[in-house]
Order: sequence, then C-alpha cells, then structure tokens
Amino acid sequence: MRWWDIGPVLELERALFPDDAWSKGLFWSELAHARGAGATRRYVVAENDEGRVVGYAGLAAIDGTGDVQTIAVSQDHWSTGLGSRLLGELLTAATDFECREVLLEVRVDNTRAQRLYERFGFEAVGVRRGYYQPGNIDALVMRLSDPLSAVQGMTHGSQG
Repeated sequence: MRWWDIGPVLELERALFPDDAWSKGLFWSELAHARGAGATRRYVVAENDEGRVVGYAGLAAIDGTGDVQTIAVSQDHWSTGLGSRLLGELLTAATDFECREVLLEVRVDNTRAQRLYERFGFEAVGVRRGYYQPGNIDALVMRLSDPLSAVQGMTHGSQG
C-alpha cells in the first residue's frame, strides 16, 4: 500500500465498517511506519482487473510479535480466495519481521473471518469486551503460535 491507495482504501473501509472505519490519518500513520530500515509495518492492497482496490491488509511487528491490524475484502470478492491471499501476505511479512507469533482481534459476530483465521492455524485465546466502538461489540483475540509453519504450509498448498 502506498499513499495514493489511501483514498480508494478509505472508500472500501467505510463501506465494510461504517460504524468503526479507520480515519485517513490512521492509515497515513501506519504507512509512515512501513518504509525504511526501521519499518515495523507491512500494508498491501489487492486490485481487480480494472485497477479498483478490492482488498487490503496490514500487519504491525514489534519485539517478535506480529499483530494483524486490518484485513478487508470487498463483498463482491468474498469466497474468491482473496482473503486467504491477503492473510498469507501478512504471515509472510511476519516471518520476514522474525515474528514468533501473530495476534489479531476479530468481531465475535464475524464468523466468516474467524473460519479463515482458523484455517491458517489461529486459535482463540481471549475476548476483549466492548472492543469495537461505538457498537460495543466484543472482540475475539486469536493467536498463531508459529507463523513460519503456516507460511510453509501455504507454499505446499495446504491452506486452500
């Protein structure tokens, strides 16, 4: 993801997460940490054949722990494997950052995303009450204890 992707990403963000969409400033801040020798972030976008942004994802890496910051796929690209490819990119980045584990939060009512994460080996480890505001929706905290194995599994076609 580069600065010129922020506008289209924001449109998709607002369409998918109308109540708790990230701001332009938050995306700018994250991208500021994604460049140079001291980079701690990796953000990617996916475009369709016409060049429209149809997905994006981001990872933060600090002290051996990766944290999936965001992952989103436009509804017209659900069930195409795009979510798996984006998550795979983040897990590859986590191994590049030498992360020993990867964490994420997902809405407790987003079972579609939970199934994706489980296919990659994430396990539920806790709940954050009222994490998603303003709707006061709980977040399920999930952990992948060995991102390198998940990435190696992807290269052997086991992630589907």
